[in-house]
Amino acid sequence: MAKKLVENTQEFVFELFKDKLSNSYIYHNYTHTERVLRSTREIIENSDLSDDEILILELSALLHDVGYVKGWEDHEKESVKIATEFLKEQDADEKIIKAVSDCIMATKFDAEPKNQLEKILKDADASHFGKDYFEEASEFLRKELELQGRATFTPTEWRNENIRVLAKTHQFYTDYPLKAWQSQKEKNLAKLMKAKKKQKKKYKKEEIKAKYKAQYKNESPERGIQTFYRVALRNHIKLSDIADTKANILLSVNAIIISLVLANLISKLDTNAYLIYPTAIFTLFCVISMIMSIIATRPNVTSGEFTKEDVANKSVNLTFFGNFHKMKLEDFEWAIEELLKDKDYVYSSLTKDLYFLGVVLERKYRILRITYTVFMTGIIVSVIYFAVALKTNDAELEDVLKDELPATTSSVFDEFEDENLVFRM
Repeated sequence: MAKKLVENTQEFVFELFKDKLSNSYIYHNYTHTERVLRSTREIIENSDLSDDEILILELSALLHDVGYVKGWEDHEKESVKIATEFLKEQDADEKIIKAVSDCIMATKFDAEPKNQLEKILKDADASHFGKDYFEEASEFLRKELELQGRATFTPTEWRNENIRVLAKTHQFYTDYPLKAWQSQKEKNLAKLMKAKKKQKKKYKKEEIKAKYKAQYKNESPERGIQTFYRVALRNHIKLSDIADTKANILLSVNAIIISLVLANLISKLDTNAYLIYPTAIFTLFCVISMIMSIIATRPNVTSGEFTKEDVANKSVNLTFFGNFHKMKLEDFEWAIEELLKDKDYVYSSLTKDLYFLGVVLERKYRILRITYTVFMTGIIVSVIYFAVALKTNDAELEDVLKDELPATTSSVFDEFEDENLVFRM
């Protein structure tokens, strides 16, 4: 009879939750009810209880949250109403119904259990505190509160709330949970406190870092300016390297071309006079390209000296070696000290260095552009001239052959006639 009543109650609760429980209850649902039932039976197996007491506990575990189908406010009272109505329909004993109702009311968070059965059910209802699935169940409860608009906790706030509940509010009342679940509860609490400590250290580091950044920003508002100079100077130097590389490529290519011309064409000009002008033009353009490449990368020589008046007037750029390479070390060190004392002088020197680097770059790229144009023009003109020279030479050769061919033919015919006449005689 008792077994059948428990089975009917379990089926009733399942159908009730399936049909009437809101989807926002992602913690207080049938899964939670089953967990409470398993925990209740776990305590029952390790306790000395009568059959009626076991029945009361199993029924209470199944029915303790059915009131949520009416809403979360005073759900324990609603659970008692629904449980009482259902158990009466099942012809349950009045004493059983009364005991189940008392156990359900004992599951209120701030309620103090009055007897052994109420203590067992209250321990089973909070058994997740001492289980390895505590973190999962806790997160479902936090999300449920948020979905229903009852409360919103950040992960940090929720962790602190769990620490408060585990450390100060919750306790297990019966012997078995204290023996079997208390150690896991302490592990869960220790894990929460460790995470809190770790996050506290992280926040402290971030706070120090933010404080340092703010302090650094306040003390050095020119940081963005410094970054500008650093990036601009680096880009100018990189562009200068690219220009030098392009000039070296032109020098190398033209040197190879001239070597090939000298090795192969010069020796054939005696017998191929028509190649003289194309070869000369080709070689001339290559030489011009080489000379312009050298001009583009040729460094300028500066005086390498400055005076104290120049430093005092901030007219010398100490970031460029060409302005101090002839100075004594002592004079240069003094000038640098004076430079570093004046922030405006530092920025002025960087500005001058950036400007003159730009001037040099403009000159390099302008000459290189002309050089590449000359080289390209020379290749085109030379190829055209070679083609014209070859064609002209072929035409002249053909005309020579045409002029010489008739005379040769007449001479051969006359000789043939003379020999024929002698034969006839």
